[in-house]
Amino acid sequence: MYDIRITKAEALKQKPADESKLGFGRIFSDHMLRINYNEGVGWHDARVTPLENLSLHPASSVLHYSQEIFEGAKCYRRADGGMNLFRIRDNFERMNRSAARMGMATMPIGLYMESLMALLSVDKEWTPHQDGTSLYIRPTMIATKEYLGVSASDSYLYFVLLSPSGAYYASGLAPVGIYVEDEHVRAVRGGVGIAKTGGNYSASILAGMKAKKLGYAQVLWLDGVEQRYVEEVGAMNMMFVYGNKQIVTPVLNGSILSGITRDSTLKLAKHLGYKTEERPVPIDEVIRGARSGAITEAFGTGTAAVISPVNKIFFKGEEVFIGDNTIGPIAQKLYDTLTGIQYGRVEDPFGWITPVP
Repeated sequence: MYDIRITKAEALKQKPADESKLGFGRIFSDHMLRINYNEGVGWHDARVTPLENLSLHPASSVLHYSQEIFEGAKCYRRADGGMNLFRIRDNFERMNRSAARMGMATMPIGLYMESLMALLSVDKEWTPHQDGTSLYIRPTMIATKEYLGVSASDSYLYFVLLSPSGAYYASGLAPVGIYVEDEHVRAVRGGVGIAKTGGNYSASILAGMKAKKLGYAQVLWLDGVEQRYVEEVGAMNMMFVYGNKQIVTPVLNGSILSGITRDSTLKLAKHLGYKTEERPVPIDEVIRGARSGAITEAFGTGTAAVISPVNKIFFKGEEVFIGDNTIGPIAQKLYDTLTGIQYGRVEDPFGWITPVP
């Protein structure tokens, strides 16, 4: 047991009346969690407080050298009114791996879990009820050392925000087009692509702007050495279905983030009887497979969307199409089953769910 102080807000905000208009990442609950770290002391002063702005010295390391990591998880409202967390321990274990890669302090899993439960105990009513909605959880750690020098910080701030979020697919699982970036790269093996750190995402913004101007929803990244092999799509992992039976996804090679939804999708697919394969996937093979029909489905996997179907790919001036402009049967089955587990509608055969007391 950890000592976690709770200070409740004197005045609570009015919760959104129309859950169909929640959107994503714009609305926040009444409270936040904060824990400090100092070298020689460790993690201390865990507290739930009213949501407020942070106060940082202008020389804080995070502002100059981007020593920062974060996670993304969700809390789901069940039909009986209770709430489920999905693979939350895996999120925190990945956060520790990100921290280690970025030279930051790691935290005991027990402190991660207990402090989150303390925050949820205060703001659980912010978890929306409408089907497809959820309470998004954003754990973040930043370096706070006041020093203009490139070195590991000796102090950190860990904080957690809660944000009620709308259904990702308000009007159904409509497939999207993706743009293959063949000039800029997102990450390289040995770099920080395996860590969930802000720099990975800021590096993707320019290509994302280019894709949107061309009418595509996401960027499909290639490897940073040969620019030959498929890596991630936007903030998701990428999967292809060959011949209506085999799911193929790029192997984790040291530059691809180990997605929890990716892992869940692969485990669930095997459980449902599909064949899965993790291997290098050349973009030329994908284009040929789309042209010939050998690839029957394509989709991204990630926390926000769960499953995001892809119906067309643009590469070097050519647009190729996949499927019939609707979500494929395998992607639909995986989406329905995975979200069914998250919301408590489908039995959880893997022990992925942690109920919120």
